[in-house]
Amino acid sequence: MSPYRIIFMGTPEFAVPTLKALHDNRHHVLAVATQPDRPKGRGRRLVAPPVKEVAMGYGYPVWQPAKVKEAWFLEKIIALDPDVFVVVAYGHILPPSALALPRLGAINIHASLLPAYRGAAPIQWAIINGDQETGVTTMWMDEGMDTGDILLTAKAPIRSEDTAQTLHNRLAQLGAQLLIETLDQLALGRLVGIPQDKSKATYAPFLKKEDGRIDWSKEAKSMDTFVRGMNPWPGAFTFLLGKRLKIFRAKPLQQGARQEPGTVLEGFPGDLNVATGRGILSLKEVQLESGKRLGVEEFLRGCPVPPGTILG
Repeated sequence: MSPYRIIFMGTPEFAVPTLKALHDNRHHVLAVATQPDRPKGRGRRLVAPPVKEVAMGYGYPVWQPAKVKEAWFLEKIIALDPDVFVVVAYGHILPPSALALPRLGAINIHASLLPAYRGAAPIQWAIINGDQETGVTTMWMDEGMDTGDILLTAKAPIRSEDTAQTLHNRLAQLGAQLLIETLDQLALGRLVGIPQDKSKATYAPFLKKEDGRIDWSKEAKSMDTFVRGMNPWPGAFTFLLGKRLKIFRAKPLQQGARQEPGTVLEGFPGDLNVATGRGILSLKEVQLESGKRLGVEEFLRGCPVPPGTILG
């Protein structure tokens, strides 16, 4: 089988394993499109997207259009005459004018079992909602948001200790494997797109920083999945005496509590247990505003939190 002539489109770490898999296999990456460099950190220094760094290391041409409708970008694609686009977390919705350019079409990798969790944050929401299983899907792209015909899927369990970061890392590798399998099946003429069942579609909207605030009136078990799903971004938090307290790790306890939700409870030295709407949440790893990320026992040595303190 001849290698496909591919234009790869992707931006964050999630897309990197797929680009590496294409490089390591027989397919010919003509060029890589990614988001423009962005200012980061206190110095607002321009930082290249992870995909750009990897692509330049391989010697691929890198394009960074601010908008995918820019004439120069479309002209470069036309000049290269690609067989297929491979799109992974690119960050732009491709218009019909772009989707029509590759000979075979555009294949996207999405980090859910579509039609579940269409949208920007499928990994986070699967954990937050307490799902036991998720996966990755390859699909033909159309004009909608994750609405194209499904090609292949691969399932993955959500483990009890998973954060959005650990699940992200596993799904990124799984997606890379599934993409290579998808191209193999395409070359053999065995690939059949299956329309999504719209009635089963659910959505995973983009998360904002303020979405990480903990609602102590909820059940402790759901707060555990919330904390893990928000780790590392946007991060779960509450307020302690007017200062933001980030919570990176927590554990629901079996015991109940009569105190008002958000109340710090009596406990053994080194414990920071908090009453919830149902059950108790034991905080395990935290970071107070302007402080260091610490295990809770070390945190309490420098910042005692007496029983009866209200978090909120």
